[in-house]
Formats: sequence, C-alpha cells, structure tokens
Amino acid sequence: MCGIVGYIGNRRAVPIILDGLRRLEYRGYDSAGIAVLNGDNHLAVRRAPGKLRNLEDALRISPVDGPYGIGHTRWATHGRPSEENAHPHRDCTGDIVVVHNGIIENYLQLKHQLQLEGHKFVTETDTEVIAHLVEKYNEGNLEEAVRRTVRDLTGVFALSVIASSDPNKIVAARMGPPVVIGLGDGEYFVASDVPAILSHTRDMFFLGDGDIAVLTPDGVHLTDFNGRPIKRQVTHILWDPIMAEKGGYKHFMLKEIFEQPRAVRDTVLGRVGQETGRVFIDEMDISPKAFREFQSLKIIACGTSWHAALAGKFMIEKLARIPVEVDYGSEFRYRDPIISKDMLTVVISQSGETADTLAAQREAKQHGSKTLAICNVVGSMITREASGSLMTHAGPEIGVASTKAFTSQLTALFILAMYLGQVRETLGAEESSKLVQELVRLPGKLETLLSHESIYDELVKKLFRASDFLFLGRGIHFPMALEGALKLKEISYIHAEGYPAGEMKHGPNALIDENLPVVIIATRDPDSDESRIRYEKTLSNIQEVKAREGIVVAVVCEQDVEAVGKIADYTIAIPSTTELLLPILEIVPLQLLAYHIAVRRGCDVDQPRNLAKSVTVE
Repeated sequence: MCGIVGYIGNRRAVPIILDGLRRLEYRGYDSAGIAVLNGDNHLAVRRAPGKLRNLEDALRISPVDGPYGIGHTRWATHGRPSEENAHPHRDCTGDIVVVHNGIIENYLQLKHQLQLEGHKFVTETDTEVIAHLVEKYNEGNLEEAVRRTVRDLTGVFALSVIASSDPNKIVAARMGPPVVIGLGDGEYFVASDVPAILSHTRDMFFLGDGDIAVLTPDGVHLTDFNGRPIKRQVTHILWDPIMAEKGGYKHFMLKEIFEQPRAVRDTVLGRVGQETGRVFIDEMDISPKAFREFQSLKIIACGTSWHAALAGKFMIEKLARIPVEVDYGSEFRYRDPIISKDMLTVVISQSGETADTLAAQREAKQHGSKTLAICNVVGSMITREASGSLMTHAGPEIGVASTKAFTSQLTALFILAMYLGQVRETLGAEESSKLVQELVRLPGKLETLLSHESIYDELVKKLFRASDFLFLGRGIHFPMALEGALKLKEISYIHAEGYPAGEMKHGPNALIDENLPVVIIATRDPDSDESRIRYEKTLSNIQEVKAREGIVVAVVCEQDVEAVGKIADYTIAIPSTTELLLPILEIVPLQLLAYHIAVRRGCDVDQPRNLAKSVTVE
C-alpha cells in the first residue's frame, strides 16, 4: 500500500525517482508526488492526482531538478484522492517534506494538539501530522527530529523525510510497512519494494521495525528509535531487472501468467532428487525430529495466498496425515486462537510484508509455536521472523492480481507436504518417486497449456457481458474455484463466487438461469479411484446446471474433452497429472479467462480500482 522512492548521489534525482515510482505504481495509483533539493538548497515539490502520468505531465510543465529527493505513489487511506492530499507533505515553514506509507492511528489527537500549538493543516491526511511533528522537534538535526517524532506515533508507518535546513540527507524510518535500502557506488536508495531500485543496485537490506536509516552521499547510518547503532545484513538480490519489465507483453499480468512454467521450475530446482524421490527444504531452525513431532499445523494467509493455503491443507493432510487448520491473517488474532508448542504455524505471503499475516505470525510465536514462512522476497520481515523459510523464486510480481506467485506457493506447499510425509514416514519411497516425477514434468505441461491461449479470444466474446459468474469445484479443486472467482472480480469488476460443487443443492441452484455462466472444474487423476468418483459427481453438477439452462464452461483433462463436450457449452482442456498437482494446471485457464474478459471490458488489468499489490496496513 503506497510506494516510496528516494535517491541521494551524484546523478539527477528526478529521473531515478520517477522510474522507481513507475515500478511501484502497483502499490497505489490515486495520486503521486516528488520533492527534490537543488544545488541552491531550494526545496521543490510537485504533486498530481490520479496515475503517475499526471505527475510526469506536471513535471514537463514545471520541471524540477537536484541530486537528491523523495517520491511517492499513493493508495488512499485517510483523505480522498486529490492533489492537496498527495504526498510529499510539507510543514508550516515549507522546510520539511515527508512521504509516508501506513496509518497513524492517533493522528486526530496529534493534529488537535498541534493546532493548539499554532500549526496550520491544509490536507485531510494522517501523514501531515508527521511533517508538523518533525517541524516541532527540528533544531537543525533532522535525524533527531524524526526520532522524537516516531516516538509520538501510534500505528504503522514507513517514512522518508528531507529538509532544506539539514541538507544532503534522507532520513527513513520503519514500523510495519517495508523499507528497503539500496547500496550503490557513491549513491544510495530507499524504497518500499525491491523492483523500484533493482535496475540501479542488487545490494540491499530491509529495515526492521524500530529502525532509522540516514542516507547521505557518504553512506548509510543505522540506529534504532532510541539512537543506538544497529546493523542489518546486506542481501544480493538475484532477480534480473528485466524480469520486472513487460518484455513485449501487453500487461504485466499476462507476462506473469506466461512466466509460471519458469516460476514453478525455479521453485522446484534443487529441492527434489529425481532418482531417489527425496525432498529437501531450505536450511531452517526446525529439525527433522521436530517436524516428526508436530501434532498439527496452522496455515495463515490473506487473499490469493489463503486459497493456496486451503489447497495446501489437502496436500499436507493427504501426504503427511497431520491435521491442518487454515486461518485468515486478518481474523487470526481476534478470535483468541488455540496455539501450542507442538503446532507448526506456516505463514504465506508473496511480499513477506503483509501486515495481517505478520501480526498473526507474531501471535503464534508468542504462544510458543515455531513458524515457517512461504515467501517470494528474500530478507522480508516474515522470513526474518520465521524459524525457516521456503522461498518461492517466482521473481518480481507487478500485476496486482497474483498469478505466478500463487502457482509457486502451491508448488512450495506440495514440496512441504512431501517433506512432512517423508520425515513422518507416511509417504513411501515408491509413491515419493512417482510424485517427484510428476512434479518435475509440471513446467512442461504448463508450457503446453499456455500454447493454446488463442482459444480465449473467441470464448470471452460469449461471456464478457455477464454480470455474475459462479465457479464450482470439489475437494482440492474448490480452492481453485475460489481463486478463479477472485481473479475475475479483481480485474473485470464482475461479481463472481466460488462454491463447493457438492453444496449446489443447498442454495446456489436458485441462481442459475440462461444468463449465468458457471465455470466447473471437472478434472481427474486417471490413476486414482477417489478422483474418478469425484469427477463423476462433478459431471452430475454439470447436468444440474444444464437442466436449469445455465451456461457451462468446463475445465477438463484432455482425455475427457469429448465426453464432457457433449453436455457442456464450452470446454477448456488441461494435461492430466496426479490429483494433488492438478490445481497448478487448472488455475491457469481461470487466470486467462479472467484476463481476457477484463481486456474485452476495457478494464485496467494491472491496476484494478481500489486495490494495491501489498497490503501492509490493516
């Protein structure tokens, strides 16, 4: 939520900051702004409502320049999207500017007190109180003024501050939302996320909660909120900067859909032995003995990651025979959860900075549970606080609607399920070998599936005007129905609902008429009797929908296209595989269906309204 970029060095700051904001626009696009100090120590600010191109237009009309500065792209929390509410925010004197990601919970009390002291406010935002507090405490040492300010704040925040009265300095602080510091050759960067500065440096570190960083042309100095010096480990980011570009695709989302074979392959790489069928997970502070002795698992996630967690429950319970409970991160702390030391808590977050999931992780740790993170960002807060991490290696994901991060999470959960089954001796060598072979074949099957993308152009012509969709699935395929519905409503703004196919008779049948498209996941593992039974029951659901004149779009395995095609209106074929890996294949048609419908409806696929990529505030 919201993007921050700052630069200090010997180059022109404005192009670097704008480029970084462009790469962070997925975090918020209600307004944008920039502030720089020039060689005459003059502080210039430009802001604009709407998307970043409006700020770029403002800068063409009224340019600014200088060797350092800060910028911001906003997702509105307090105050409507407007130029006056856009960041950076200034104090009364105009000497200090602040950009902020987060929510200041006590801003009304602070604002009232500052007004009594004579401060004049001009915006509706909570951020403006930060600028006035820094002004109040500023006695020529910006770092000390920020340190005193953050002690007054209640809530979550990531800040970057500059002042003409204390030049050649950017002060950044973190309590909650992510802040990454980039180390270059005689130049330094601050940002909300890695892609913003990846084209300039791969050497970075994340601030921890309670950290303050002071960036000058000579380097970066770190302290805590009390002024004590601290150190953070520098990470060399392996992502290729080109991976964060569109690479010829019309949208980031489409590019990331097509990157799924590589993302799955990279997540598997080095973790399985094809000859032995053994699975290896990253080194962590959880011993094989501890994995054997856990009595239960909790998986905590939000949004798309929660759907991955639901599928992971099926995988782990099937292969490791251990009970699994799945929780929303946003609900976990507020229901007095039962947590014990013999329970493993798995937290899933693409960014590793999701506020609700991080808070739930800390709750679990306080009650003695070990935590394991499934994450896509090395060095993020969730990975630092976990006993171990299973990285997904999907690379940067820019589209707000998650695709490759989701399939990578499913892959990581399958690897974890296999590992648990092996160390707990519930998964034999023969079955392990078969599953590993299917796992390593998966990227090739995804590539085959993606080679038939052209079918969606014709399909969506019949569907894009619908006002409602229903998605159905049974067993492990029900979470894919939920995810398919989420993808459609996120980017096309069509109301969509995922439902267990077996529950249709308990209410949803009443919704079916000749105008309702029903997407039914009717896939099966040809070697599983259990899967065959589930498939046959799903065929009965197709018949029920057709009997009520509903429009059926069936996702089926290749061998069943002809049979299902006789009763469904449309069929989409996927390769077959073992039951627990089918979700990684069947979600791709649902992603492509949502994408092409949204494009046909003229929606902004990469930046859907009212949403941001990383939810770093509650």
